[in-house]
Amino acid sequence: MTGSSAGSRRLLVVGLDGVPPELLFERFRGSLPNIDRLLASATFAPLRTTDPPISIPAWPVMFTGVDPGGLGIYGFRHRRPGTYHETYVPTSRDLPVPTVWQLASAAGRRVGVVGMPPGYPPVAVNGVWVSDFLTPAGTREFTEPPELARTIEEKFGTYPFDVVFRAGAHEALYQQIVEMTRVHFDVAEWLLESERYDLFGVQEIGTDRLHHAFWRHFDPTHPEFVRESPLAHVALDYYRYLDGRIGRLIDRMGPGAGVMIVSDHGSMPMRGCFCINQWLAEKGYLSLRSPPAPRTTIEAADVDWGQTVAWGSGGYYARIFFNVRGREPEGIVDSTRLTELRRRLAQDLAGLKGPDGEPMPVAVLRPEETYREVRGDAPDLMVYFDDLRYRSAGTMGYPTPYLKENDIGPDDAVHSWHGVFVHRDPADLTERGLAPQPIAGVAPTILRALGLPVPRHVATGAIQPADGKAPA
Repeated sequence: MTGSSAGSRRLLVVGLDGVPPELLFERFRGSLPNIDRLLASATFAPLRTTDPPISIPAWPVMFTGVDPGGLGIYGFRHRRPGTYHETYVPTSRDLPVPTVWQLASAAGRRVGVVGMPPGYPPVAVNGVWVSDFLTPAGTREFTEPPELARTIEEKFGTYPFDVVFRAGAHEALYQQIVEMTRVHFDVAEWLLESERYDLFGVQEIGTDRLHHAFWRHFDPTHPEFVRESPLAHVALDYYRYLDGRIGRLIDRMGPGAGVMIVSDHGSMPMRGCFCINQWLAEKGYLSLRSPPAPRTTIEAADVDWGQTVAWGSGGYYARIFFNVRGREPEGIVDSTRLTELRRRLAQDLAGLKGPDGEPMPVAVLRPEETYREVRGDAPDLMVYFDDLRYRSAGTMGYPTPYLKENDIGPDDAVHSWHGVFVHRDPADLTERGLAPQPIAGVAPTILRALGLPVPRHVATGAIQPADGKAPA
């Protein structure tokens, strides 16, 4: 293999999915020796995530510097135009602009990537690429170069991209998360021992899975907190294990390299789910020919599309689509009425109360007003319930639109607005805590740290320390 560029700046980027500043900078500070040492000599800040606050689009926004509208990516699943239910998952091939990994490669820098989303299909870089947690099950071609996959499986066994985290078997699940993380970091260490990289990135999905499965066991603020839970220790145990593995990566990267730790969004306790389609039906926007049974999906519901004005999809936020004439198969809404309908629907949502009659904050966003441009298959409206504390449930057939549990399986956590940003610049080892920074600022910060130019399509500047000096 080819070595890194002589005399070039070098950077290790560790991506931790769903880690909030409340855990890394506060609750667990003092218990994670490697990360604590890093914070004591780094610039760090809460990292304000994307609208919507989901791993896809948040990770690609982080590593391109382009917002979701410019990327045309609004979540894990997108509705295909001209259909009601057909969806697709955005992949690495759907990005319209290059990532920092590709820009560094084009500049002749040696690049290694393990699991950075969107990582499938694997991307050809000047180095190595291992695919991410969105890799389809059973895929054997998950690396660039392709033969690397066979070597990894010979040395480490079947490569685990993810775990089934909404299963409820907690003891077994925790061991699966730890084992998955072990293999990810073993592979990363092995790659770092094999050659010298200018830019090396590894993403760990285990933090996100741990939060979703175990939050009620370690956070007293969770509405379903389990007092004296035998699983109360798993969060700190896992973070300590992760801290040790990060320390080993830093050692493998070698002296003189910069270090960055980032997360795509935060996590917090889930209060429940709001059933958007059930509410739309109750309000007359969605027409049903017959009452749905509990847990009926919009795909299985007996929808009268010839009388339906709008419908929605579930997830961390509600995506609402209007049944537009000429756009949908049985569209009835004239496009000239969209502005009026958006306003009316937003007013109806603004009047929502919680399950006990308490105020329920609802934010309604229009993609055209949220992004610099809108590409791809955007929803007509984006809706957040209770400042993200309630998920949007797409199913119907319940006595009330409010559910205490996730309609797609056990879940303890939802996403929060702030992830983390930590950057240790070997040329400036001053501890600086900053106010929240924009997630799109990570890409230009990485490029500056490598001494590379920032492309014109990146609108956000690099993350600046308090004295105005750009990390470089």
